[in-house]
Amino acid sequence: MVDQSVLSITTQPSDSSSAVLSKGFTDWIFDCHGFWHNAVLIVSSFLFVLYLALQARKSFLKLTNGRSYIIISYYASLWLVSILNLAWGFSQVWECSAGKELTWNLLSLFTSSGMLFLEVSLLAFLLQGNNASGVEALTRTFGISGIIVGFDVLLKAIYLFAFGVPLFIDTDYSTPRVKWNLWVVHKLVLTVVYGFILFMYHSRWRERLPARPAFYKYVIIMFILNAIALFACGLTGSGAGFAFWFYRVTVVCYHAFYLPLLYITFLADFFQEEDFHMENVYYSEMKDAGFFESDWD
Repeated sequence: MVDQSVLSITTQPSDSSSAVLSKGFTDWIFDCHGFWHNAVLIVSSFLFVLYLALQARKSFLKLTNGRSYIIISYYASLWLVSILNLAWGFSQVWECSAGKELTWNLLSLFTSSGMLFLEVSLLAFLLQGNNASGVEALTRTFGISGIIVGFDVLLKAIYLFAFGVPLFIDTDYSTPRVKWNLWVVHKLVLTVVYGFILFMYHSRWRERLPARPAFYKYVIIMFILNAIALFACGLTGSGAGFAFWFYRVTVVCYHAFYLPLLYITFLADFFQEEDFHMENVYYSEMKDAGFFESDWD
């Protein structure tokens, strides 16, 4: 007969490792904010990176032929931020893990700052006109974006590491009010910027903006998203726990769908058209839609 004690000793390590792996997988998928929260972030980020990878060869050829410094730099930045965002989505369990606070805060800081850099760069570039494609335009666009995002990173780093404010840990709404005050200011600035652009769109200065219908749809979407986030942060900071759910929804929507929206708004036309002479095309579309009819009255 086989000694039962020997069997128990030999099978125990295997069972223990399986239990650890199973628990780790369960924590990764279901813990912290829950299955659907993690699934939406992971799946959306993965699908977008997969799409970029499948289109990489075609995109590289188009970039090589187009020789647009702005588009090349923006496309490279989009790749980098997309990978960071994918890593951020896969690492959600760190937000709720003891001892991972520093790693999670650093990853969240780099990811959110990268996405903000793309956001500010798009606005800075489009406000110069669609035919800005030289080195001077690239320097001006990325210079403005770098200054703004650099100040934002410095401010958040001071809050995180000097004052110990948990900016990126949202497991509970009852965090220091100073955190929500910072987010209110952050969302307020973005809401005002997008609102100002929408005001210009409906004013006599609209022709100073690029004639791109996709750009205006993008501005409307971002204005609504930031306005909701501003409202949610203000209520959460005042102690309204139900508003915390709205804030988390805006965070998920931003990380899950912003980069694809950015690609559709800014880069998709470049990779789909034979020539990158889109300015006349956009003006023709808007003229046919009656956009300039008031100018002829």
